[in-house]
Amino acid sequence: MDRDAVLALFDQQMRQGARADSPTARVERIDGVVRQVGTDHDWNGVLWSDLDRDTANAAIAAQVRHFASMGREFEWKLYAHDRPDDLAARLRAAGFTPEPEETLMVAQIHDLPTDVDLPEGVHLVPVTDGAGVDLMVDVHEQAFGMDGARLRRQLLAGDSDMVVAMAGDVPVCAARMESHPGTLFASLWGGGTVTAWRGRGIYRALVAYRARVAAERGYRYLQVDASDDSRPILRRLGFVPLTVTTPYTYGAEEQRYSH
Repeated sequence: MDRDAVLALFDQQMRQGARADSPTARVERIDGVVRQVGTDHDWNGVLWSDLDRDTANAAIAAQVRHFASMGREFEWKLYAHDRPDDLAARLRAAGFTPEPEETLMVAQIHDLPTDVDLPEGVHLVPVTDGAGVDLMVDVHEQAFGMDGARLRRQLLAGDSDMVVAMAGDVPVCAARMESHPGTLFASLWGGGTVTAWRGRGIYRALVAYRARVAAERGYRYLQVDASDDSRPILRRLGFVPLTVTTPYTYGAEEQRYSH
């Protein structure tokens, strides 16, 4: 994989050319910034920026004013290669709080395993209704120690491909995939496994399941913002690290969850 070329394509299609990820959100492009604006239940934040040392502070202040005027918590999704090179420091000085950094990882789908190999007694269930969403949220509350109220609202309002791994009638792992029409990318989100079932290959099986779905839809790449826990697994599966991304939040509770 030509990492620089794929990163440039990612920036172009997934950040500069981003589309709203919810029917109740919109993407706006103004003064060198691409942002998503939605309801309290949506992800609100800055997806991409093209700034320099002369324009960065004014752009940051403008985003703070804009989202504050609507009473919105929001996130500035910063990538290591974003300009200017001191943008992180400027965000902190403006009152943003950095969350743990993640690694942007991408794989060519045709290089990924798509055979779903599960432990005995475990099966996958696609999520198609509110009861399935409740199973997703139950897993993530256990796996990440989070309050799932906001996540439940986001999943019910969205259009993700969601899947839960069940051990009998107990949910033990859950994940989702977002399709991005008009791009070459599908993205993986929310791979979480309850503690007692970790290390048994269920997370890998859910990656394979979603890779197969993405391949059937004609996507070329799978993208993940990988946590420290998932990064080694993804590298073994064939994902390549492209850069580091850090969510900078402003007045925000937890807006999203790990991979």
